[in-house]
Amino acid sequence: MSDSNQLTAAQRADLRTVAAMIVPESAEYKVPGADDPAIQADMLATLGHDTALVAQALDHLADLAGKPLAELDEARRDAVALEFRSHGGAAAATLVRVVLQCYYRDDRVLRSLGLELRAPFPKGHVLPDGDWSLLDPVKVRGGTLRRAT
Repeated sequence: MSDSNQLTAAQRADLRTVAAMIVPESAEYKVPGADDPAIQADMLATLGHDTALVAQALDHLADLAGKPLAELDEARRDAVALEFRSHGGAAAATLVRVVLQCYYRDDRVLRSLGLELRAPFPKGHVLPDGDWSLLDPVKVRGGTLRRAT
């Protein structure tokens, strides 16, 4: 198994394979698959504290397959993935979350969904400096004190 900061070459290949299985490329909607090099680079760059669970998930997949998942034919990969989904636990959930998180922050995917590539607020409205009127409802409400336990 890899250390907590790196994935092996076989794990990276399996990550690409799994990502393509989760979100394949769509010519109809003009979006890349989650195995796109830019999306993969984002995944690898942002794994952070999820690296250990992702590595565990990829190792579990390889153990179920008997060899790296990327080396299997499509039918065998699907069978292994089905078994993995049933017994993968937190590692499986983390792997899927990492793939989807990176996929849905890709600019091409956001554009295909009709989303703007910037924060939704203030949508072109400029707030004058020092205008704190948005906080008036909060100020009126008063403080909330709670006992620390």
